[in-house]
Amino acid sequence: MSVEVTRLPSGLAVVTDDMPHLQTAALGCWIGSGSRDELPDEHGISHLLEHMAFKGTKRRTARQIAEEIETVGGDINAATSVETTAYYARVLKADVPLALDVIADILSNPTFDPAELEREKNVIVQEIGAVEDTPDDLIFDFLQAQAFPEQPVGRPIMGTPETVRSFKDRNLRTYLERNYRGPDMVVVATGAVDHAAVVAEVERRFGGFNGPKAPTPQAARFGGGARLEARDLEQVHIAVALEGLPQRHPDLYSLQVYSAVLGGGMSSRLFQEVREKRGLCYAIYCYHAPYTDTGVFSLYSGTDAADADELMRVVVGEMAAAANDLNEAEVARAKAQMKAGLLMALESCNARAQQLASQMLAYGRPIPLHEIIAKVDAVTVESARAAGRGLIGRGRPAIAALGPGKGLDAAASIFDGLATRAA
Repeated sequence: MSVEVTRLPSGLAVVTDDMPHLQTAALGCWIGSGSRDELPDEHGISHLLEHMAFKGTKRRTARQIAEEIETVGGDINAATSVETTAYYARVLKADVPLALDVIADILSNPTFDPAELEREKNVIVQEIGAVEDTPDDLIFDFLQAQAFPEQPVGRPIMGTPETVRSFKDRNLRTYLERNYRGPDMVVVATGAVDHAAVVAEVERRFGGFNGPKAPTPQAARFGGGARLEARDLEQVHIAVALEGLPQRHPDLYSLQVYSAVLGGGMSSRLFQEVREKRGLCYAIYCYHAPYTDTGVFSLYSGTDAADADELMRVVVGEMAAAANDLNEAEVARAKAQMKAGLLMALESCNARAQQLASQMLAYGRPIPLHEIIAKVDAVTVESARAAGRGLIGRGRPAIAALGPGKGLDAAASIFDGLATRAA
């Protein structure tokens, strides 16, 4: 295995994967802190911090941060999720030290200039407005809030216009100091990289991230119930969530296979039955997202209001049927898709960096490919069926529907009998 790991005295891990056939490198710093780590008066601050990191440091202006990377043909970006925040770049082999320096600089020395802060808060308010105008995005904010009510894990990652506008530079510094600490951080570099050289750069540039692990966030509690909002739209957008499994659960791969069979691609049951055979929608899919202490299975479709009832009845029937009669061919196909995805990630330094970072934050170590494939191969027809039955029977689903008012209540109520259908 070409993966090497060094853990610095601060607890920060450095992981590299040398891919000799490449002349470029993907690298970044991943922090095990996201929107669920926010306190009640910090809603949206993790996302604002991600934005403000690029708005100037003690050594660079916002323009210089962008220009230094793009002048050498690279790109730099960041992303905030429920449990992680990532700052990453893609550059040529010779520019790895520059990219590490820039990323370390924006995390270690942000100025949080008041004028820049006011401008960026307005940018994020515009971003929130864009989601409000995009129903197939907004529906997932509604769904997450219904699945995890009155909890950080259930709040929209971007916050609200009111919370975003309330933040001052001191709020950003407090959050940064509390959550960006060595034991919760990993620097990953893949592609045309040398492990010893990367470690030396990280030791020199990331030395300020000391201290113990950040506080453990509030435990997630799955809620359920329905949120229905009538809007003047062409379609009804419907999303359903069920409580899933956490990252380390032994049945995780069986549930992932069930999810893939049900709605993971064009050959899935939902796509074939709902779209291909009945023509009830253009888009329908489902997926399972594991978190540290829980997971969420989500399903989405958009359809004409007149077809919403039929669509939901078919979806409920297919979910229950798959939990009882999915077959060997379907399981084999889902497992092949999962293994192909793992192997394809090895051909992209960007995908490989993300894969390694996720493994380090979830398990504390890189997971060898053969170990993951063995877990995928261990999934059987019966274990996938059992995972589906467990999913359906775990508790009350969360439902979000957005669109023409006619039929929203009826479409949502159809899910009341889901657990009975799968019993």
